Amino acid sequence: MLEAGSGGVAPAGGKDDSRLWLLEALRQRVEAPGAVAFGGTVDLPDGRYYEWQWGESVGERLEADWSEAAVPLEALGHPVRLAILRSVLQGVSDIASLAALPQMGTRGQLYHHLKVLENGGWILPQRRGVYGVPGERVVPLLTVLAAATGG
Repeated sequence: MLEAGSGGVAPAGGKDDSRLWLLEALRQRVEAPGAVAFGGTVDLPDGRYYEWQWGESVGERLEADWSEAAVPLEALGHPVRLAILRSVLQGVSDIASLAALPQMGTRGQLYHHLKVLENGGWILPQRRGVYGVPGERVVPLLTVLAAATGG
């Protein structure tokens, strides 16, 4: 884990574990008081591929209306909804398969959870009875989950 001013190294798993390559690139682009950025490349099991990045100055983020985050964050706040999202990203996206998830209750509960996820912008119907995570939400979803678990 990196802390402010720690001068630490990036977590294991990258090509160059001894450098803060992401922070170095960000520092070259922004001035004080800094910026927040995230991005990723994702190959999903079903062959879909996404590249996505986002960045904003600290000032803009501190001035933004944080209440807009309440509905999307609340939608992620239930273990069954997280299981649904994981399954959909892994290619299990039809109602019958989602209803068969071990943690799933009734079909009514499934539809309730799908509606909450849809209202939060994390899932959309692709066609009748089939759901998907919008492409522009794949990397943010994985980022939020990584941040919530200490990344």
